Amino acid sequence: MTEAKFTRRVFSGIKPSGCLTMGNYLGAIKRFVEMQNADYESIYCVVDMHAITVWQDPADLRFATRELAAAFIASGIDPEKSILFNQSQVPAHAELGWIFNCVARVGWMNRMTQFKDKAGKNAEAVSLGLYAYPSLMAADILAYHATHVPVGEDQKQHVELTRDIANKFNHDYKVDFFPQPEPIIEGPAARVMNLRDGSRKMSKSGASDMERINMTDDATLIAKKFKKAKSDPAPLPETVEGLKDRPEAKNLVGIYAALADTTPEAVIAEFAGAQWGRFKPALADLAVAKLEPISLEMGRLMQDPAEIDRILARGAAQANAIAQPILDKTYDIVGFVRS
Repeated sequence: MTEAKFTRRVFSGIKPSGCLTMGNYLGAIKRFVEMQNADYESIYCVVDMHAITVWQDPADLRFATRELAAAFIASGIDPEKSILFNQSQVPAHAELGWIFNCVARVGWMNRMTQFKDKAGKNAEAVSLGLYAYPSLMAADILAYHATHVPVGEDQKQHVELTRDIANKFNHDYKVDFFPQPEPIIEGPAARVMNLRDGSRKMSKSGASDMERINMTDDATLIAKKFKKAKSDPAPLPETVEGLKDRPEAKNLVGIYAALADTTPEAVIAEFAGAQWGRFKPALADLAVAKLEPISLEMGRLMQDPAEIDRILARGAAQANAIAQPILDKTYDIVGFVRS
């Protein structure tokens, strides 16, 4: 199969499960914005069906869905350029997800490291949805014949599974129907780490609010968190290689590079030999300049939830217009009788 058969189309989504962090912004949304201006059709989704793999309070889920949509828009996703919607408004996701449940193998699911991380020692008690959600993620992507998927490093395995599912479906039904989507993992801060522990990813659910930058944080709090971020006693090195075995230093340099749209090498060239008393305030100022306008715009948008709902409904209609014919053809290939 060659990609030339398929429209160059980007799909990616984020789960509305708590406040969005700077890690979500730098690792995902910032790249979504960049890709909507490139040579792709771009489709971005609030994956609310994935959120309920663990129980969600309904009111909290509605709020988080709208807040995430506001974050997309405030960060630069333009509903006139990209399709933006929430997953549950397009039935093709769930319908294709069931077909892919019947294509994917249990052994494939057992290799998914994120399930093991999330389930921990309590794997027998978690929902079936949490176990099977990688096949729904495959449906999210392939319902649009997406060819490119911008993801964080920790999601690469799920795109690889999507490729396996697409390949097995095509092989089993002797068709050339689903594309082999490519994961796009790039940028100096594609994986943003915890501000208190550079060995752990920045997370919405971390124990301390000081370990992450929330996209709703104001300027004072953003600056405070960076100035108190864990570092180490040594000054910044002369070369990027000097960041090896210095996870906190490497993380802060990567964040600076991503916010400034530059490279870690350029950051080190500017700050080589600098003490943290110089670097952290510079990083805090840069972060405030980049993130505070997004936070303020999110607040403005959240004052009008009806407008957010209108944007999501319009995006869902656009998404459905692409996904439904693909689902219909899938049903024909599988052999379902459709009146």
